[in-house]
Parts: sequence; structure tokens; C-alpha cells
Amino acid sequence: MPMYQRLFLIPALFLWVRPAFSQEKFIPFSDSHIRYEGRIPYTRDAAVLTWPGVSVHLNFVGSKISGTFRDSDTSNYYNIIIDHRVVRKMQFDTTQKSVVLASNLPWGRHSIEVFKRTEWDKGRTWFYGFSIQKGSKVLPGDPPAKRKIEFFGNSITCGYGINDPAGSSPTGFYENNYNAYDAITARHFHADYHCTSKSGIGIMVSWFPLIMPEMYNRLDPTDPDSKWDFSKYTPDLVIINLFQNDSWIVTQPDNAQFKARFGTRAPDAPFIETSYRNFVDTISRIYPHATIICMLGNMDITRKGSPWPGYVSKAVASLHNPRILTFFEPYKNTPGHPRVPEQAQMAKDLISFIHKNLGW
Repeated sequence: MPMYQRLFLIPALFLWVRPAFSQEKFIPFSDSHIRYEGRIPYTRDAAVLTWPGVSVHLNFVGSKISGTFRDSDTSNYYNIIIDHRVVRKMQFDTTQKSVVLASNLPWGRHSIEVFKRTEWDKGRTWFYGFSIQKGSKVLPGDPPAKRKIEFFGNSITCGYGINDPAGSSPTGFYENNYNAYDAITARHFHADYHCTSKSGIGIMVSWFPLIMPEMYNRLDPTDPDSKWDFSKYTPDLVIINLFQNDSWIVTQPDNAQFKARFGTRAPDAPFIETSYRNFVDTISRIYPHATIICMLGNMDITRKGSPWPGYVSKAVASLHNPRILTFFEPYKNTPGHPRVPEQAQMAKDLISFIHKNLGW
């Protein structure tokens, strides 16, 4: 029995949610009918939603469903997905509350998914459980997906600014991982989805002190001592879309993170290639049977004349591993981060590449 299930056999904790006269049935977050996707820490009484793209799933019979949540600062946004269709965008209060997620549904079998649109720098959300009407019932979860995909990425993968006309707003209101190329690709292949990503992050240097080789193995992304158990999720396919932030910061010797990582001298090509190779090699050793796609794009890292595709190609070639492939999305040649149409085009191109090279 997983540790979180052992910890939560304490029904008294939930009495306040479902008093004796309640017309609703409470399904605690630890109920075996609830399925989660993504790296999710658990406390004694809640699942903690942090990473972009984490989601909570339940099948039920009824016409209405509520959920109990608490958010750290209301900067997070969620898609509420009923029967595989997005029906609303929601954010939750900093006070623990039960909120109606869907109502007036035709009585019968339904599925709900609560999908986190925003990344972990917007804070975390505690999910305590669902509530369904009296006479409703929960149903077994869907069978396990036949495929699993994990993405390691930056703002492009997070869906940063995707709904902002300028593609540059840092607020959670404009971020939507659900419509980013990675989530679209996972849905296309009906695959389980993990998004181990953070806007601004790099392999050698980021816009903040943390780099991907220091974050890739975390369960709680904010806690360096919180380690992810890689045996819990073994992807068939890993996609690494990093280096965009590195490519900018290495040209800025006055940047504080440049100074912290490199001192006064920018990294040369061998250092860049070795840094990339070492990270990819780490991932390939953790997931020795996975195919890895080393991806770049679609911002200016793939513009004409950019040396960065060459760095990645040389690093991958030096690993002599036929399971590690490269895929470079063309430069979108527009300002800001990719918006919805540009993300959709990336997904289309990546899906085509996967069909062709993996036979999926």
C-alpha cells in the first residue's frame, strides 16, 4: 500500500466536510477511485498540486460534482474538464472551501478532470476531495494508459503567456499548459503525461539560481530535499526542450546568474555540448528503455544561423545511443512566447515526427 494511503485512514479528519445531515457524499483525495497524473506530494489530508499539467480524475454517476480546495495565493488556474471537454476555467480561494465544479449534467455516467494550467512559481493548491450528490456513486477509473510521456522544458513547455496577445505576460491568467504543444501531444497519443518544467530554466544557467540538473529529480519543486521516486512513473518517451534560456544568458556577462555560474567568461562550445550531453545521459540512465527526443524550438534558438542546434546534435551524437533523437522546430519569427496557434503547430510537427520515427 502506498505511503499516502497508509497515512490517511483517519475518517475523523473529514467529519467537518460531511455532517450527518449532508445530502452529499465526500470522496477523500486518498480514495482509490481518484487517479492522478504528474508528480504530486501528499500531506496527511490533501494532495498538493504544484507542477504544470498535473491533474485529478474521477468517474462517477450523477449530475453534479464539487471539490474542496485551498490555494496558496489565487495565482493558479485550472481547467475543469467534463466528459473530455473543457467546460470552465477556475481558480480557488486561499480559504479551504467546497466549490461546485459542474452541475445540471444529464443524470448518468460522467468523468471529471481538474487540470492545472499554471506552473509551480504561481504557488500550490491543496486538493482535499470531491463531493457528489446523495444517490450518486463513484465508478472505477479508466484502465491504465498504454503509453507514458514526460517532458523536461522551460516556458515554451509550460505554456507561458500562451493566451497573452504579446506572449510575454508572466501572470497565471495568461498561462495555459493544457494548450501547450506537450499536453496536446500527450492527448493525441492517449498517453499519461508528466510535465517537469519551469519558465526561465536552463541546463547550464537560468534566470534564477535553480537549473534543470538540480530540479529534474524533485517531487516538490520548491524543496531540494524532496526527491521524486522514478520507479513510480517510467515513460516510454521523454522529450527534452531546453537551452532557450541558456542561449540568452550566456551573452549577458553582467547577469547575476551568468556571474554565479561562469564567472567572467562565457562557456565555449565544448562546455556547452558537454553540459547538454551530461544531462541527457543522466535521463537516459534513469530511463534506459525510453526513447528520448532532444528538441529545440520554436523561439529564436532555431533562427537561421543559430549555433545551438549544432551543439545539441554534437552532444547527442557523442552518446552513440540510437534511442536518442533530435527534433528542431523552425523559428516562429514572431515576438514573445508562442501563442495558441504556434503551440498547436509545434504539436502537429512533433506528433508527425513521433509517428514517423517511433511508429506510434
